Amino acid sequence: MAPSAERVASIMLSWHSLELVSFTTLQTLWAGYGEISAMYAKASSDDAAKHMDKLCGTENEAAGKTYTLILKLISPPNKSGGKQDEGHLRKMFSYEVEQHFYSHLVPLLGEDIGVARCLASTKGMEDQNGEQELKGLMATIMFNLRQEFPVEGNRRSLLSSAQVHGSLDWLARFHGRTRDLIQSGLDIGRHVLPPLEESVKRQTAAEDIGTGMWLNGGYTYLATRRTEYQSLVEDTDSEWSELLCEPFEGSSLSVAEMAALFLTPSGRPMESYIHGDVKSENLFTNRSGEKVAFFDFQYVGLGLGVCDLAKLFTCSVPLGMLVDDDEYFSKTLSMCDGERRLLEYYHKGLILDGQTDAYDWATFRRHWETALVDWCRFQASWGFWGNTEWLEARVRSIVGDRDWRNWLHQNVSGEQ
Repeated sequence: MAPSAERVASIMLSWHSLELVSFTTLQTLWAGYGEISAMYAKASSDDAAKHMDKLCGTENEAAGKTYTLILKLISPPNKSGGKQDEGHLRKMFSYEVEQHFYSHLVPLLGEDIGVARCLASTKGMEDQNGEQELKGLMATIMFNLRQEFPVEGNRRSLLSSAQVHGSLDWLARFHGRTRDLIQSGLDIGRHVLPPLEESVKRQTAAEDIGTGMWLNGGYTYLATRRTEYQSLVEDTDSEWSELLCEPFEGSSLSVAEMAALFLTPSGRPMESYIHGDVKSENLFTNRSGEKVAFFDFQYVGLGLGVCDLAKLFTCSVPLGMLVDDDEYFSKTLSMCDGERRLLEYYHKGLILDGQTDAYDWATFRRHWETALVDWCRFQASWGFWGNTEWLEARVRSIVGDRDWRNWLHQNVSGEQ
């Protein structure tokens, strides 16, 4: 019988000479895959207090000081049957990816990127107290972000102007920092393939091949959404079946397939790690909204930062910040001043090192347009939400733009 979440917490806290003071379950994970809990722990010795204060960046204090922490425990429902369940595999691999992210990448990001710091993890817990009792479990203890970032984003809610700019600051720093780490040759483990491919690889591997971040960040990219895409292809009543799924001129691929192929990571200098699920409910802010911390890194992986922006703009940015008139706009829509200002704000933060030639505005804009097309493909096949009319109008304009179509064809043809 698996130990309770509270017992798991007590064992892992003992690795740092901490004692559990209180324990509260905050929520269960999607589809019953585990739980997230908050707890207070206290240092049982002066040395433990000094160690914790160093990790927290606070002044040294004596034993007995309490610390606010978060436990994320993965305990998936039992799955039976012979056929591989892609959704189940995606979830399980995503939790492994997140654990790897907190354990290996977060320490390299620096203090100016708001993200929870990992205190203890069952990943690599060899020779730790209670190792046998925790064997087979996936659990991570992190410092609680809520003290510095007390304002919680809500499900599918719009952000304030300050929170939008705070989010863009965070994304620019995260994308820029991880881009530089990648270019420096950082080795933080191998990358995880799409779920079904990854499962086959692990089954045929002669030894444990370990885990890193996703080879392709996010969970909406076409390689893992072929079933939904095929439904869109066959939905002749949808305008998006014609606009996105019919063969592109001079190619056997559709517009959607070419956009997805272009966005697939290929070692370009502007590629970074992306969060993969950027939305209001996955962030905390300070009270003014100017400083932001993101969480929920299950889908962090390689990609172009504009893919994070596409979801943020559609799902969490107020429409009035994107268009000139948020009560009416035409069926097709070119980039408005509001959208441009937000993109320029992010782009400026991304290239603070002055290397403007590495990612010029014209190239960045084409990447942004392609990310919008790809995001629209997912929403059209899954279900629209957020700034739907804006997204659809922008994508109608983009796919109807001969210059963009020629650019996409040339770039994809050159990579094939």
